Amino acid sequence: MSTHANPLYLSNKKTIVNPMGSVSRLTTSLPPLHNLTSKIDPMLLSAIMPVYNEKNTIRHIVEQVMSVSLPVDLELVIVDDFSTDGTREILAQLETEYPPDRLRVVLHEYNQGKGAAIRTGLQHFRGDVMVVQDADLEYDPTEYPVLLKPIMDGKADVVYGSRFMGGQAHRILYFWHMIGNKVLTLASNMFTNLNLTDMETCYKMVRAEVIRQITVEQNRFGFEPELTAKFSRIKGIRIYEVGISYSGRTYLEGKKIGWKDGFNALWCIVKYTWPWWR
Repeated sequence: MSTHANPLYLSNKKTIVNPMGSVSRLTTSLPPLHNLTSKIDPMLLSAIMPVYNEKNTIRHIVEQVMSVSLPVDLELVIVDDFSTDGTREILAQLETEYPPDRLRVVLHEYNQGKGAAIRTGLQHFRGDVMVVQDADLEYDPTEYPVLLKPIMDGKADVVYGSRFMGGQAHRILYFWHMIGNKVLTLASNMFTNLNLTDMETCYKMVRAEVIRQITVEQNRFGFEPELTAKFSRIKGIRIYEVGISYSGRTYLEGKKIGWKDGFNALWCIVKYTWPWWR
């Protein structure tokens, strides 16, 4: 595997951090869109996995990610958001089973939220492209190649994996969650002038040049509309969507997002687009 230099890459060893967010200014345009298949060194995909109290799924999802067949190299950066259910002990064991250039664990000193965990992960990834991977088995890592293709072909800077485009298997669960997702996506589209079908999806695969322009400010689930709004403000950005499968879980199975997060998402849509309506 090749070495990818990155000034934000801190260590191959487990790190304990107390991440602090800050507001960053976005540049007005992107560097030229390259076909990443022409790189001399192998391309590196970084999966950032925020984790909180997922002892029942963490080993399974890590094994799924690490066994994905890809045309590129892969690293997994796990950020544990102060789990107290035994997840950390499982992560310590997993660290001994994989090389440090393929799997690294970062520990938060206290619980801060999913957005904060992703902000930490963004300080540690080394790849040419990054994607967020939930630890709850709702999203299937074997679909990374589908998300990656528009980027490797030189067509896209950001690829959203849409749960609503059809063509893949979906577990049938909550009607009102589906309505809430569509309302939030509609509101986001109105303010950003995009035509996404699934703004709230976990699977957003992003070129490193793009994501490094952005500082995640939201500590909880508000980072989804925040990222979308900030992507939309980058001049010349190319955003694609592809259909993905989805195996949602119930609250009894550990689902954490709630109705308060929906109202916060609406606020974030306004906050991060005003006054940049297009």
